[in-house]
Amino acid sequence: MASTAEEIQVGRRTVRVSSPDKPYFPERGLTKLDVVRYFLAVGDGILRALRDRPTMLERWPRGVFEGATIATRQDNRGDAFYQKRVPSGAPGWVGTAHITFPSGRTADEVAPGELAVVIWAVNLGTLRFHPWPVTRADVERPDQLRIDLDPMPGVGFDQVVPVAHEVHRFLDELGLTGYPKTTGGRGLHVYVPIEPRWSFGDCRRAVLALGCELQRRRPDLVTTTWWREQRDRPVFIDYNQMARDHTMASAYSIRPTPQALVSAPLDWAELDDVRPEDFDVVSMPARFAERGDPHAGLDEDRFSLDPLLALADREGLAAPPER
Repeated sequence: MASTAEEIQVGRRTVRVSSPDKPYFPERGLTKLDVVRYFLAVGDGILRALRDRPTMLERWPRGVFEGATIATRQDNRGDAFYQKRVPSGAPGWVGTAHITFPSGRTADEVAPGELAVVIWAVNLGTLRFHPWPVTRADVERPDQLRIDLDPMPGVGFDQVVPVAHEVHRFLDELGLTGYPKTTGGRGLHVYVPIEPRWSFGDCRRAVLALGCELQRRRPDLVTTTWWREQRDRPVFIDYNQMARDHTMASAYSIRPTPQALVSAPLDWAELDDVRPEDFDVVSMPARFAERGDPHAGLDEDRFSLDPLLALADREGLAAPPER
């Protein structure tokens, strides 16, 4: 018998949470309401990560259970699915952004302007939020450069950390500030706030230039080779994550695995002392309450891409094709 819905006050909105006792992470004993409470506890952080950004919702309405799969273009029979367009029946206070896909088709995506929108999406089963690196003020010009340190199969987090340190050193040399976070898996992401003056192609070119420099500095660890079967080093700098409609799971999103790990923003000084499994739905609220959001400064200063684009010019690098 379904449990009675709960109404939760989130700012000036009342958000209805249906089936609050539904198991969402049964191995951890976590219910749908526990997930809602988690996102409320890290509310400032998750809203900072999503505010006014067109956002794809990754919905797991039945929770995460053994054998659960997510629908793909090839097989739409999964237990979970990605939702790019704003769901029908969304309240009028759910903000949206009008975006254009590489195919030329357009859509209105959810663009959260307040925490209530996040909790409304969580009630629909959203565990991971995938925001674009743009805001609805200008959906053609990214305001974040996103650097994806993607480990090859079998490569551990301990091999990704030295690459992240090299990213940090190189960004410092260029006068840029980066903000690292775990992915909830073995990889790391680094965000650099930039002035919204450049195209997606420029941004891909900038990340490729950074990747090539890292490959030069750490040839034992880093590759920019696109084709997976041709990569012979453990960490790929995935420059195509800066392509239009390619997104990363946001900070504080929950990875849909039995452990309920989360994408954790970090200080650079923490990198050598943490593991991805340190951060989950249960542990993150206490960390957030104690030390706040390490990405709190992400929107304060914005930097120029000129140093990276100048490097791309010197290396003769063209914008990689969108893949």
